[in-house]
Amino acid sequence: MNIRKLPDSELEVMQVLWGLEPPVPRALVEETIRETSPLARTTILTLLARLADKGFVAVDKRGRSSVYTPLITREAYLASQSRRFFDKLCGGSVSAFASALTDSGISREDLAELRRLLEEDRL
Repeated sequence: MNIRKLPDSELEVMQVLWGLEPPVPRALVEETIRETSPLARTTILTLLARLADKGFVAVDKRGRSSVYTPLITREAYLASQSRRFFDKLCGGSVSAFASALTDSGISREDLAELRRLLEEDRL
């Protein structure tokens, strides 16, 4: 599945939605985002509207308020963006990806876990 890449601000809203039990009231989205970002209410509403327009969330009007349900899972988004990264930046080369991963400063423990997952055929 080819899911388009989201700008950071929209991805931040999606991260909030993915972390909460849907459907998520607008007020809870705002409250959760404000714990980490000083976004204005109007900005959050604009980001939610953009996500709905792009097909990432469903909006259900409930009186004067709205609730939001993610239509794209975190896992589907991550898989799509990982594939894009692999193809675009690594040229589809496993060795280039492994080298970039190693050069990124990933810990030995993380590399060992990756090795274990590969050996167990879980990747």
